[in-house]
Amino acid sequence: MKVRRSVRPLRWVAVREVRADVPLLVCLAVLVALLTAVAAAGPGLLDRLAGRALASRLEQEQQVEPGILFSARFEPTDSADADAWASDLAEDLLPVTEVIANAAPDALNGGLVHDSTRVELPFLRTVVGAGEAGLGLVYASDAPGRGAYVEGKPPARSGKRVEIAVSTRTRDALKLRLGQKLPLSPGALENVQATAVVVGFFTTDGAGTKSGDAEGAGTKGADATSGDAKAASAEGGDRLWHEVPLLAGPSRFPPRSAAGLDWEARALVAPGTVTALQAQAGAVLTVTWGMRLDLDEGTAARFAGDQGQGELQRLLVRYPDDARSVFCGDIADFGGMFCEIGPHPASTLQHSTHLPDALTDFGRQWRQGRVVISFALASLLVVGLLAAAVTALLAVRRSLDAHRLQRARGASATGLALARAVHTAPAVLLGLVAGIAAARSLPGPSPAYGQALLVAGLVWLLLPALTWHALRDRTARTGHGPAPHAAGRRLTVEAVVLLLAAAGVVALRTRGTAAEAGPDPLLAAVPALLGLATVAVLVRCYPLPVRILARMSARRRGVVALIALSRAAKEAPARALALLVLVVTLAGAVFGGFVAGTLAEGRREAAGWQVGADASYLGAQRSPAVAERLAQVRGVRETVSVRQLRVDPTSATSGSRYGIASLVGIDGARLRAAAPHSPAARALDAAGLTGPRSGTGIRVLATGARAGDRLTVTLHGRKMDLRVAGPLPDDVLQDPALGPVRGTTPSRERLLLADNRDLTAIGASDYEGSSLLLYGPHLDVQTLRSLVPRAGHDTAVGELRIRSEEEADAAADGMISVLRAAHTTCTALAVLLALLALVLELLLSAEARGRTTAYLRTLGLGGRATTGLHLLQLLPMVVAAVAGGTALGLTLPALLGPALDLREFTGGPAAPTPHPDLLLTAALGAGLGMLVVVAVGVETWIGRRRGLGAVLRLGRNGD
Repeated sequence: MKVRRSVRPLRWVAVREVRADVPLLVCLAVLVALLTAVAAAGPGLLDRLAGRALASRLEQEQQVEPGILFSARFEPTDSADADAWASDLAEDLLPVTEVIANAAPDALNGGLVHDSTRVELPFLRTVVGAGEAGLGLVYASDAPGRGAYVEGKPPARSGKRVEIAVSTRTRDALKLRLGQKLPLSPGALENVQATAVVVGFFTTDGAGTKSGDAEGAGTKGADATSGDAKAASAEGGDRLWHEVPLLAGPSRFPPRSAAGLDWEARALVAPGTVTALQAQAGAVLTVTWGMRLDLDEGTAARFAGDQGQGELQRLLVRYPDDARSVFCGDIADFGGMFCEIGPHPASTLQHSTHLPDALTDFGRQWRQGRVVISFALASLLVVGLLAAAVTALLAVRRSLDAHRLQRARGASATGLALARAVHTAPAVLLGLVAGIAAARSLPGPSPAYGQALLVAGLVWLLLPALTWHALRDRTARTGHGPAPHAAGRRLTVEAVVLLLAAAGVVALRTRGTAAEAGPDPLLAAVPALLGLATVAVLVRCYPLPVRILARMSARRRGVVALIALSRAAKEAPARALALLVLVVTLAGAVFGGFVAGTLAEGRREAAGWQVGADASYLGAQRSPAVAERLAQVRGVRETVSVRQLRVDPTSATSGSRYGIASLVGIDGARLRAAAPHSPAARALDAAGLTGPRSGTGIRVLATGARAGDRLTVTLHGRKMDLRVAGPLPDDVLQDPALGPVRGTTPSRERLLLADNRDLTAIGASDYEGSSLLLYGPHLDVQTLRSLVPRAGHDTAVGELRIRSEEEADAAADGMISVLRAAHTTCTALAVLLALLALVLELLLSAEARGRTTAYLRTLGLGGRATTGLHLLQLLPMVVAAVAGGTALGLTLPALLGPALDLREFTGGPAAPTPHPDLLLTAALGAGLGMLVVVAVGVETWIGRRRGLGAVLRLGRNGD
């Protein structure tokens, strides 16, 4: 009977031991699952993020116009004018549209789609209720359908009269009515006499279904659902208004303009009207096909890497030649009409595209984006491995007494370590399977199984390695004194860590990041090395002020502060692991917030540099009439002219070369009135260059010159003298007012700044660039865009940049959104792992703190004092972690140097101004402090419920 009684307690003891290990096994399984999922899915995740960023960049680049534009000139048919109405231009264009669409490379997976086909007729004169107007006629296959018309209907494809449809804004401005007849007389399109009938008014606020042109059929992937067709039509209508803004609303000419017109507008017509008026005028017209590159994220991911970008570049270069060859054979364009569009003699296809340049910019920026995301992933893995190390330490600590008893009975340290490895193997294997399954469930390439196995192996070996280290023969000592040569070994380890961190940073700055797909081992190791180096410095440094505070507190009444601060200083090396977890977590979070904030502000600053003012018109010297009309748009408060000329001055005294320079002229007084804080305006005003001119030379401020120097430049065989009034201040080089002209030409080593009043001897055609800066808080953007469309294929009228549009594009950049999302996700996971590691670290040291508290409780220490003791004991470590992690996160961009060039994202004259995310940094620090306060409160509550006998036991070493 006695034997039977003894079996049951032994069985329950075994059950209790297994149950005690369940939290450890669950924690290990969760950590392994998370870390292996991150390691296995990391390369594929980078590819998917790159695909998402590339797809977003392509969409943004094609907001203004389709990515690839084909055009061809065509002549009237040889038939009589009476038969011109019978020709259906849409049907004639359909085969060419099919040829262009079907020539798209199969490797793009149907991503290159036909967007629109358009023919614009030069304007004709007509008389409306609001005066004389120049009316341009447009046929567009992506014109809005009947659902967009608030009154009337679209122009009929069949019939023998000129039917037009205009927007409601045009109707109201020109005072048109339904059914009104407008006489059309020659304007830019000559030899035309016709009468147009207004048959409909459409709204540009939202587009309806398409008009049903045959032009929309016959392309690859044409069989879409009706809902998709309506959505695509809505987008197409919006693009039509952006690319031809005069369709959305008319533009008013200034009084007594040279054109002799009051208004300029555009109207939609049927394809038959185009051929009829072309036949009457005998004119050669141009048809334009727009092809849009819309890649899904999976396809875009294949082309996001360096090799994929090269392949996509080759496809985009080869595609126009393939389309041209299929359309009309290998015929060079010498201006002849050797091809056919239906019955119309036509030229061969011409093309223009800005996508290769966009891909080049994306490639440079994504290389820097990979650095940011790789740092976030590496920090997450490091924090996860540290959390696993803390978990293993806690398991070793809890089993240490039992293992020492087994060692005393003859068990070996290696055998016990192997037993622990076998005991935890099922949990690690379960976590590995779960992590790989999670990685496989994500779309994209197959997971990186080798990296997952490596991470799982590291986590699995931590516990047996620490168990062996704790039980090896050299640790079988009963004393609590320091181990021999411990100080020397610590110094050696710290020196090795510092040298490795320095070597890693130097190697990364010298070599840069790896361009091949997959993670960069050096880039992944640098966060851990820098974190270790920071912790080594902190552990050496922060106990010193803590000891000083302890000595100061010894002069006061009470022992709580003295004991807490003394123990905090003494236990600083033991806190190294927890400190490392917090430093790496905070550094990664602060670094990501720093990069995101700097990029966001840098893009806005770059937008200001590109525009220069609230709006700017580039090429003003080529189109003075357009510049005059822009200056009179409602909301424009002030205009400033900026011009630039390339010069090669020589010294008038020694004859030595000054160097290639940009001579920039500004309306100094007007700029001072429009932008009082402009460095260029202040410099010109301070040097007296905006005042009355004295002498014959051109007064300038020059870089690298002194006041009184004289320079000579030669222009068209004529010499001009430059008198240096003073050196050019450095901040003038960053003045946004100079951005539009300086950003369009190669950077030069020298800059000369003058007032435009001194440059009257230089002709307008001599300047290589000019811009008209428009200032006004409430510009009429629609009217500005009606004068100069944003679509860039017609550069003859110049380029209009509007600051609000540029800032909106910068804010909507998909790459910045991808970086923010990746950083936020990795930071959130790292913070959770850091919280877990911190809680486990508190559990590791809870026994020692509880024993100290028990001693003091026997001496009469109260509950509040106990709480204060715990809080003060942990506070120095928290402050050191916040200071070290924040400092490391803020200095990481400077440490990486060339490996992370944020200017690639922003552009502008210089690197973007650092903008750390102060709110995120403060939130992380406050959150860490709150966690410690909560942990202290819980530990104090548990200590009050625990009897002193549970902590202080007779016979225990140290009690």
